[in-house]
Amino acid sequence: MSLRINDEIPNLTVTTDHGELKLHDYIGDNWGILFSHPKDFTPVCTTEFSAVAKLNDEWNKRKTKVIGISVDSAEDHKKWKADIEKFGGSKAGFPIIADTDLKVAKAFDMLPSEAYLPEGRTPADSATVRSVFIVNPEKKLQLVMTYPMTIGRNFAEVLRALDALQKTYKVPLATPADWQVGQDVIVALSLNDEQAKEKYGELDKKLPYLRTVKA
Repeated sequence: MSLRINDEIPNLTVTTDHGELKLHDYIGDNWGILFSHPKDFTPVCTTEFSAVAKLNDEWNKRKTKVIGISVDSAEDHKKWKADIEKFGGSKAGFPIIADTDLKVAKAFDMLPSEAYLPEGRTPADSATVRSVFIVNPEKKLQLVMTYPMTIGRNFAEVLRALDALQKTYKVPLATPADWQVGQDVIVALSLNDEQAKEKYGELDKKLPYLRTVKA
């Protein structure tokens, strides 16, 4: 069954290089980001996890817990982290799920239910395990980005998307294309003009259905 926006993510018990944990307990009352990878010791993924490690202060500022996923063992993850930290120069303090049974990959619809890891496999056998999942504090999926193996993820965009999700969380607002923190936001159509003015002040009406206010 597909996992869609606003679905609650499965509360799986997973093995990580930090030990066993339950996904919901790990996220707690924070936002959560899951980064998945098709194999340890791969070049693009190493640069990506290094980027995640360098952003530790940014995740903390946004009250966000990050966790990696790769279909290799916890012992492999520990060894891989040495390379990640050597390349990026930052401690990789987040856990990485050892998804050797593909439980997480299948539950998050990255692989079909009949998928398995063959002997002598390569990253191509689990190439679709290349997604970013952003989850709100209610453990509901808010955003998915999926990348091919040849394209490194843009973590400035991950942060921008997280900022936009947090800005519009449980309020009648949206963000326009290319929005950055501090820029004007869009008032949802669930509010009429009078309600919008009462809640947010003066409206900038670009179109009858496109009204912006100061962030």
